[in-house]
Amino acid sequence: MKELVIDPITRLEGHGKISIFLNENGDVENAYLQVPELRGFERFCEGRRAEDLPIITTRICGVCPVAHHMAAAKALDAAFNVEPTETAKKLRELEYNAYYIYDHILHFYFLGGPDFIVGPEAPPAKRNILGVIEKAGLEIGKEVIKHRAYGQKITGILGGKPTHPVTALPGGMAKGLSEGERQEIEEMVRSCVGFAEFSLKIFEDIVLRNADYVELIKSDPYRLETYYMGTVDKNNHVNFYDGDVRVVDQKGGEFLRFTPPDYLNIIEEHVEPWTYVKLPYLKKVGWKGLVDGPESGIYRVGPLGRLNAADGMATPKAQEEYKKMYSTLGGKPIHATLAFHWARLIELMYATERALELITDKDITRKDLRNKPGAPSEGVGIVEAARGTLIHHYQLDENALAKKVNLIVATTHNAPCIGLSIKNAAKGLIKNGEVSDALLNKVEMAFRAYDPCFACATHFATGTMPLEIKVYDENKQLLKTVRR
Repeated sequence: MKELVIDPITRLEGHGKISIFLNENGDVENAYLQVPELRGFERFCEGRRAEDLPIITTRICGVCPVAHHMAAAKALDAAFNVEPTETAKKLRELEYNAYYIYDHILHFYFLGGPDFIVGPEAPPAKRNILGVIEKAGLEIGKEVIKHRAYGQKITGILGGKPTHPVTALPGGMAKGLSEGERQEIEEMVRSCVGFAEFSLKIFEDIVLRNADYVELIKSDPYRLETYYMGTVDKNNHVNFYDGDVRVVDQKGGEFLRFTPPDYLNIIEEHVEPWTYVKLPYLKKVGWKGLVDGPESGIYRVGPLGRLNAADGMATPKAQEEYKKMYSTLGGKPIHATLAFHWARLIELMYATERALELITDKDITRKDLRNKPGAPSEGVGIVEAARGTLIHHYQLDENALAKKVNLIVATTHNAPCIGLSIKNAAKGLIKNGEVSDALLNKVEMAFRAYDPCFACATHFATGTMPLEIKVYDENKQLLKTVRR
């Protein structure tokens, strides 16, 4: 058996490699995504003061810090039995949507978008932001950088720091918003609304009007029929910050619904010896391995997971794009993995619209920022990170020190489906032993659609990127190794 190795896989947060095994006919027998990072943050947090957890956990990742900050704050709200003030909730949600703005812009233009804007078969040196700028134009590149910076600047104003925020506390926020800051944020948000519309227009012009790209999105190598999970409001519309967690089945029907304290009754985690990432599944269905279908308990989260799990978007422009996506791709739910990219841009539209609603709320500058916490106990906080559902669970002792910490991160939820997506893509694309850089990049596109963050799903203290892909022949002899 022959082995092909892609190491490192590219355009993601964190480290990983793909091993593809070919049989004697040169077809794919199996493929594995391996994540060689060791997670340590749950243990790092034990014994720490509760109020330090929203600061410590932001260091898990420099891309997802706001998500960890807010999940930690919500877990402490529950652990101290305190409800934040209405003003604090609005400030938290505003900051959270600003995080979505810069994060979704990052993925579309820097990480995932090059596969479409430049092309999946373009030379590797072109499949990056510089290639995007070369094809789309320098002025568009400037707009990308400007609006991503706007998202981070808003996060800095509200969170105290643009990357590792510090202002969310049990029961509220440490910092309010002045009228001058409100006006500054409103100006930036209005510009971001226009940029979200522009980004959707780019997607329509470059992707949707290209029949080959649409066929690629719908093709079998990139299709999985799974359960889907996402947080929804009382109208079953997508909400990033608060609500019930809803799961739908392969036909789009509601399978179950739960609140944060119930997550352990819903989700179990499986482990395999070849990866440090845990593999969650729905307990009600069970673990059947890396297979899809109604008998398999694996599920997907993130942009496509959220849109499939919801009945719509809560803002008008995002709702129109939501309807357009399902109309174009054949109705709900969409099982096409590459549709994550379109769903991500619809969420960018929603984040900007929702941020505009919040920043123009006349009560956003009120000074009632925090309610007094109660006695320490146990709490669970859930938010929708850009990559999917994020769970923080803390058990505190009588001195408000962390006794036990459990985190289930978005990419951890998706890990079984990422592995299966890679396997299906490799089987569908690699035939008769014919392997090219373009084909290997199309295999990588199967994981890149999820915007995985292995820095969150695991953690390796040295910060290196030991990513490689190995390809083996039918005798398990190493055929080829690809390294960064």
